Amino acid sequence: MIYQSFMKASQENTHPFAINIERRELNQLELGQYEGPINVISNANLLQGVVEEIISEKQIGFDTESKPVFVKGVYNHVALIQIALPKKVYLLRTNQMGIPSELKLVLENPQIKKIGLALSNDLVDLKKLRHFKPAGFIDLQPVTKQIGIKAQGLRKLCGILLGFRISKSAQVSNWEAPTLSEKQLRYAATDAWACLEMYHKLKAHNIPFSEMH
Repeated sequence: MIYQSFMKASQENTHPFAINIERRELNQLELGQYEGPINVISNANLLQGVVEEIISEKQIGFDTESKPVFVKGVYNHVALIQIALPKKVYLLRTNQMGIPSELKLVLENPQIKKIGLALSNDLVDLKKLRHFKPAGFIDLQPVTKQIGIKAQGLRKLCGILLGFRISKSAQVSNWEAPTLSEKQLRYAATDAWACLEMYHKLKAHNIPFSEMH
């Protein structure tokens, strides 16, 4: 069971986290998701106040979504940027407004720690919308690998670090739809929120972090 994995990890590592979790163990955990307020921003004219709120934070959760591709050779740009603050999540619809200058400043601000998972591909795709110089990004995957956690997907890491499982049922959905469904909103918000929560959990155990270069 998960508790046996937990005890084994405690004996072999300097942190209390299991090094892996089996699918069966993961499926026994309760479902969890972000339950707080979600604000969808589709118009660049509304960004100024949002950015002022974002830059007042030291750490934010970060993720992106793109419309899935089912045909070889087809490419879809990033349709959504998710930014999780401590008490709310902003969903920025880049398919409708691109990356305005205000948002570019956030992506380039080294003082705002943008916490995500497997961020390299996200940054490559975002640069196709508008060139920028990323700063302040922290990828949780290298951190968890360094402390011996073998599981690297968001779902398993949530199970190990946060003790619940998240649903991925909305992952392959149309992120360019005129209106996002409630299921899509919760899914997208949960991904960014979970990254921020995992960062705080690791930080509480004095796990060191380094920024992407």
